Amino acid sequence: MAQQFVKAQIKGDKVVVFMKPTCSFCIMAKDVLSNYKFKPGHIQYIDINSRSDMDSIQDYLLELTGDRTVPRVFIGEECVGGGSDVAALHRSGKLEGMLQAVGAVQ
Repeated sequence: MAQQFVKAQIKGDKVVVFMKPTCSFCIMAKDVLSNYKFKPGHIQYIDINSRSDMDSIQDYLLELTGDRTVPRVFIGEECVGGGSDVAALHRSGKLEGMLQAVGAVQ
């Protein structure tokens, strides 16, 4: 069930952030992504903290990405890592190109 949920969320040309609202790295990722003007419906923040299948989702994220921690940030169907990874991509200038490549930003 968690596997189907995750696959359905990351399908397509959007940015998906699996997160917990009180996590400092999740807040960091959200802050970095707020620098970009996303097309409507092309960014999604999924709070897994309130889900009954949270552990199963994190277990599947581990299987899929090699890491169980949040945030797990997907651009298109590719996981680019967590908060520090997104911040580093932003600082290097690579993040904007990745967002443009999937058509997520205006």
